Amino acid sequence: MDLFFYIFAALFSVLNPIGAIPVFVGLTTGYTREELSKTSLWTAINVFIILIVAYFMGEYVLRFFGISLEALRIAGGLIIANSGFGLLSGQVKKRKGINKKVETEAQQKHAIALTPLAMPLLAGPGSISLLIAFYQEHNNWIAMSIAIGAILAVAVSIYFVLRSANYLVKYLGESGIVAISRIVGFFVIAIGIQYIVNALIKIIQANF
Repeated sequence: MDLFFYIFAALFSVLNPIGAIPVFVGLTTGYTREELSKTSLWTAINVFIILIVAYFMGEYVLRFFGISLEALRIAGGLIIANSGFGLLSGQVKKRKGINKKVETEAQQKHAIALTPLAMPLLAGPGSISLLIAFYQEHNNWIAMSIAIGAILAVAVSIYFVLRSANYLVKYLGESGIVAISRIVGFFVIAIGIQYIVNALIKIIQANF
């Protein structure tokens, strides 16, 4: 159970569905309750698929490009920590990775569940590198089953958070969402730094 909660907490913090609420609300303006539910569901499904593919296929990508686990940890740690600093300082862009053209097309086609919501807004480089690094260290069937369960739990959480986005905005307000995002940002920074520290320890142990 400790492993499950570790993966769940790390992924939930890095994905930060709370921080995605303003974007979701903005892109789904005018949607009916049924459309909001459907978009939330498909966003969660797409995030689950992206993370599962990253978890199982990431090892082969590393081998193809000749990237070491330590290099991945440092790069992923920097990305995760940078995202955390953005959340903590309140300077995170509301449309992270989303240009105006993509946003307009998404609103016109009502096809926002995959892009920009699932990727790059939620499932980005930070979460993908986190899962790849985890698979490299825990690749037995028990650990993989726990990881799949944690990913599924995160996807379910994303569905309920997005499904309740309008209510959360109403009751928490923008300041409340920003406050929560900053708290999450602190833990995201800690996760990123820990990844870098672990990589440096492995490098030192291997060379001295």
